[in-house]
Amino acid sequence: MTKDMRRLLAPAFLTLAAACSGAHAQTPAEFYKGKTLTITVGFSPGGGYDQYARVLARHIGRHTPGAPSVIVQNMPGAGSLTAVRRLEAGMPKDGTAIVTFNPAIITESILEPERVNFKFTDAAFLGSVTRDFRVCFMWHATGAKTWEDAMARKEVIFGSTAKGTGAYVNQAILKNVFGMKARQILGFPGSAEQRLAIERGELDGDCGSWSSVPEEWIRDKKVHTFVSFSPFKTPDMPDGVPFIKDLAKTQEQKDVLEILIASGELGRPFIVSQGVPADRLAALRAAFDATMQDKEFLEENAKQLLPVYPVKGVEAADIVKRIYTFPPDLIAKARAAAD
Repeated sequence: MTKDMRRLLAPAFLTLAAACSGAHAQTPAEFYKGKTLTITVGFSPGGGYDQYARVLARHIGRHTPGAPSVIVQNMPGAGSLTAVRRLEAGMPKDGTAIVTFNPAIITESILEPERVNFKFTDAAFLGSVTRDFRVCFMWHATGAKTWEDAMARKEVIFGSTAKGTGAYVNQAILKNVFGMKARQILGFPGSAEQRLAIERGELDGDCGSWSSVPEEWIRDKKVHTFVSFSPFKTPDMPDGVPFIKDLAKTQEQKDVLEILIASGELGRPFIVSQGVPADRLAALRAAFDATMQDKEFLEENAKQLLPVYPVKGVEAADIVKRIYTFPPDLIAKARAAAD
């Protein structure tokens, strides 16, 4: 390069260097001021994931440096896997894109890694609004009220959004581990559509988060909860419902169940791209944690009967790491049980 060329290019290099330096020197407050955070829900509107996301969106902005505005969009598909994949293949990686998804696909990613094609240790977890309190219930018109009633039926028709979701895995456990005569119909966009099918008598029941069961169904005794997938319960959950692991008859069954229900600890997780700068990730995690303690946020969730038992981002990441340490032989058995 000649001296004249260097002299001509020097101002451009200086401008570029200054721009890069300024971008790196931006604090989270400076970056987020005037920006919009987008929370993408991997399901259609009206379900539990959508409800939690919209409540979070109304409060997290004021705890985030720079007070960005927050919007929610829905991207149903593949049991929320479509939204997760878009996080790394189309959404911004600057800390303005957040995704909430069904954590059962974390389990699915170790059972069928080729199909899922996403490793969740490659995502950055902000945290979870609540641990999951999953149950299976029967619609009142079926006449089935207990575990024994459900197991005695000639057929139980369930619905699900896609293979690998929490509902699908719970139903598969009933069928493959315990021998329930269950039939699963796939392709529902979300739990709102499944609820309509249950009311029309097209489905016999469902498996899902207790918080997603409509209040009026519980109040009017339109559903009967016959098994729980969590060893814990919220104050409003019915007494006497058996925990699925307590129904296991062999150690192998218990070990398989451990794999298949482990992701329930994450409940309603929120993630961003691992490419988000460290200071912005720290700011978002702090904002998420502060929101979990926010009085107005808690009151709004309480009005909607949405439990809040949060998991911090670092703890959520540790849970995911543990899921990826299960031995191959046990994973193979769990794969067969969840098919």
